Amino acid sequence: MLKIASAALLIALTSTVAGAQTAQQRSATNAGPAAPILTSIPAESATVTHWYKQSVYDPQDNKIGEVMDVLVDKSGKTTAMIVGVGGFLGIGEKDVAVPFNAIQTTTKDNNKWYLVMNATKDALKNAPGFKYDRNTMTWAPEKATTGGPNPPRSK
Repeated sequence: MLKIASAALLIALTSTVAGAQTAQQRSATNAGPAAPILTSIPAESATVTHWYKQSVYDPQDNKIGEVMDVLVDKSGKTTAMIVGVGGFLGIGEKDVAVPFNAIQTTTKDNNKWYLVMNATKDALKNAPGFKYDRNTMTWAPEKATTGGPNPPRSK
């Protein structure tokens, strides 16, 4: 009886290990080729923190907004920025979308890096606004958002 139980246990363990290895092989195959590892940082690279939560100025050095988000497409290319404009301490602020290449980098005062956009604060305030939809994790036109911190309750 002990031999039968031991044989059954051995068969069960063997099939479990084989099944796990097959699942790992399938998982590795579905993930595509192995990701490349860089040995150096590509030239002209900059961190997202150079843009994210940074102030944006007009060409006359007037602050016109702050970068609230950096958007990338599925291939990883940076496509747009969400700029917060207006308001005071976040109250009454409006978020607008601008193309990534509309914001340029420059330096001033001891080579301190900052962002410049050829636009006025009024032009940004008059642009269509966007709200972040927490349910879909996307930016949508202000009037089309459905989610958020306190979505309306149904009666």
